[in-house]
Formats: sequence, C-alpha cells, structure tokens
Amino acid sequence: MTSGLASEVTAASAGPADRLVAAIEGRTATIAVVGLGYVGLPLAVATADAGFPVIGFDIDPAKIESLAAGRSYIRQIPDEATERLASGGRFRPTADMDLLAEADAILICVPTPLGTHREPDLTYVERTTRAIAARLRPGQLVVLESTTYPGTTTEVMRPILEEGGLRSGRDFLLGYSPEREDPGNPIHGTASIPKVVAGDGPDALRAASALYGAIVRQVVPVSSPAAAEAVKLTENIFRAVNIALVNELKLVYDAMGIDVWEVIEAASTKPFGYMPFQPGPGLGGHCIPIDPFYLTWKAKEFDVATRFIELAGEINTAMPKHVVDSLARALDASVGRGLNGAEILVLGLAYKRNVDDTRESPALRLMELIEARGARAGYHDPLIPVLPPTREHAALAGRRSVDLSPESLQRYDAVVLATDHDSLDLPLIARHARLIVDTRNAFGRAGFSGPTIVKA
Repeated sequence: MTSGLASEVTAASAGPADRLVAAIEGRTATIAVVGLGYVGLPLAVATADAGFPVIGFDIDPAKIESLAAGRSYIRQIPDEATERLASGGRFRPTADMDLLAEADAILICVPTPLGTHREPDLTYVERTTRAIAARLRPGQLVVLESTTYPGTTTEVMRPILEEGGLRSGRDFLLGYSPEREDPGNPIHGTASIPKVVAGDGPDALRAASALYGAIVRQVVPVSSPAAAEAVKLTENIFRAVNIALVNELKLVYDAMGIDVWEVIEAASTKPFGYMPFQPGPGLGGHCIPIDPFYLTWKAKEFDVATRFIELAGEINTAMPKHVVDSLARALDASVGRGLNGAEILVLGLAYKRNVDDTRESPALRLMELIEARGARAGYHDPLIPVLPPTREHAALAGRRSVDLSPESLQRYDAVVLATDHDSLDLPLIARHARLIVDTRNAFGRAGFSGPTIVKA
C-alpha cells in the first residue's frame, strides 16, 4: 500500500518531460506527424515501425485516401510499407487538425520555400504552429523538422505557442530536429540516419532525445535549437558551394579542352583531403537550391556578408543557360542549324537520379530556355509520366513523357540528358539519337563516345 501510494505521488509530481519519457519508453505515447510528403511519410513509417501509435496529418485529401487504402504516392516508400501502416492498427491518416489534441508529441514536416526575392517563406510553419497552438495542452512535445534559419523555433514558433498562456519548458516542450532524408538512397533510410536533436531547455532536449532515440539508431544532441537549425543549413551549404565549384571548373576545363569528369575521377583516388562532387545542369530538389538562402537572409540581420553562398547560387543558377548554349553550338557544328525551329528531347525531368520528384529541377528550366530560343522541347522520364503543376513552371504542367523508340528518337534534332535515371536505355539512345548533349557524363561512364555525344 505504501509503495503504491509513493508511486502515485511520484507520478503526480513528475514534470511533463518525466511523464512523456515514461510514455515513450512504454511505447504508449501517441505521435503526430504533420505533413506527409517526402519527409513526413518516411518519418511516420519509421515511427509506427518503432511501435508507436501515429496520427498522420496532411491537407491533401488524395494523400489521406491513399494511405487509408495502404497505397504509397512516393516512389521511395514501397506499397508494402503503407500497407503495413494501414493494417497495423497504429496509424491514422487524417486532415482533421482537432486530433492534434490527442498527440503526446507533434512532429512538423511542412515545406519552407523561398519567396520571390529569395526571402524565407515560413507560411506553412506559422500556419501549422497556430493550428497546434489552438489545441495545445500541457505535457505535449512539439518538434519542428523543416529546414529553416537559426532562431525560427524560439523566435517564431515559441511566441505563437505561448499565446494561450502555456509556457515552453514549464507546461509544454519545444524542440528542433532537422530532417535528413535523401530520396532515392537505397542504403540510408530514416531509421539509419543519425538524428540531430535540440530542445528549448534541458527537459525538452531530454524528451526529444528519448523520442528520436526510440525511432532511429543514433541521436546527436546539440546545445540549442539555433545550433540544430544551423547544422542543417551547414550540411546543404557545403554541398551547394562544392557543386558550384565543380560546375565552375567544368566551364574552365571545357574551355581548355580538358574533361572535368576525367579529372574528378582521377582526383578521387587520393585517400585523404579530397571529396568528389559531380557537375551537372544546375541544382534541384527542395534543399540545396533553397536552404543556403535562409542563412543569407538571416545573416543580413547581423550585417554579415555571405559571399561564398551567394556566388555559389549564381554559378549553379547559371548552369541551365550554359547547357542550352552548348546545345546550340553542338547543333550548329553537327547539322549546321541553330535552336530556332529545332525539336529537342530532354531526358530525365526529376531533380536527381531515380526519384520521381521535380521540385526545383533544372530540367524544367532547360525546357523553358530551349523554347525561349525558338525550339520545341519534349521530354522523356520513365518516373514522371505527366508533368505536375508547379509555381515557377506553370506553362509546362500537363505535358506527357514521350515513349522512347528508334523512330521517336530520330524525330528529334538532339536529345539533352538532364537526369541519369538507371532505367534510361542508354544503348538505344546512343544508337538512334542524332545528337546527344550529356550533362551528367552518363554515356561516358557507360562507355559510349563519338562525335554525336557532347558533354556539357
């Protein structure tokens, strides 16, 4: 009797972090994932697989319907995973934000795009935070996973969440843990990628670390949400700057008659002090073309210049124009005509190999630039049968992928390889295309060469 009374007193006096950690350890904590896209859906799958009840929120009714039926709408997530979600009894997909009140932890995975002047657009983060604030109850943990500038969690989210009178660290817990998804990566999935975790205070850090420690193999705690926000930006700025460097080297070496891909391959044999990056037609995806500018915007508040980042952005943004200029020169040299009136086929429209995601894809910009020069641009992408609508490339929406055959290839004056999916039939293309402009060295890697293959 005395022991039971002591346990009751201890439970009653425990703080929100203690109670939440106990629920996490017992797998009784309900976890909400807000935003079921390329980040949120893999996280929901991993969380449910770890034994937690999960509520998945999204404003798109088609996603909710698909998940309820056990169907995946993201290529990297197989149907067997969503079937497991639907049949396991631990996952509820919904658009009803009132169910947020049932969650013990709420993980936010919503887009953070750029505005028209490269300023951060936190519309989705702020809307989601206000929806949570309207339903916030004591003891809940709220964690932002979306990429953003240092200070967002405590300077933007915390004031909104505290508008109702509850206080971070006393009544509820607030944290930041940047997503590290790599769509199309067959080796590193959500559960195997180390998770950087930060909390607004020690209790929040403890609770967030306990939660992610139950989902992924390794948790990397850092001192503050701002530090964790900076970690994510640093990772993507590192890639953006180094990709810009090899893109610039491509231009320099091309002018000298040197194959940049040969140089990179040989340099990669050095076992220390070098890391290979590959040039291409520009940057795509939601992270690398966008995230660096979150830091450039925030740095202005401190009167600090971000010259490397801005220069890298200029170089990478200019790459589609370089490709089109190379295409025009190759057409002139091979068939004695320019782009005006030409028929061009762009191979691969996704922003990276083996994914079905066109966000910020440089291939879309290539098509626009080709048509601005008076040519007609079709495309072939086995993973994107129809082009979805986008804010920046509305005129391209609805176009359909061209089937590849000897006859269809010969109808085009040139093909431009923009994204080197493994499923592209390179031998067929090499045999029947009149002219190939290869921005990824895919044909060179496959052993094809000759006067009709031009690297750009």
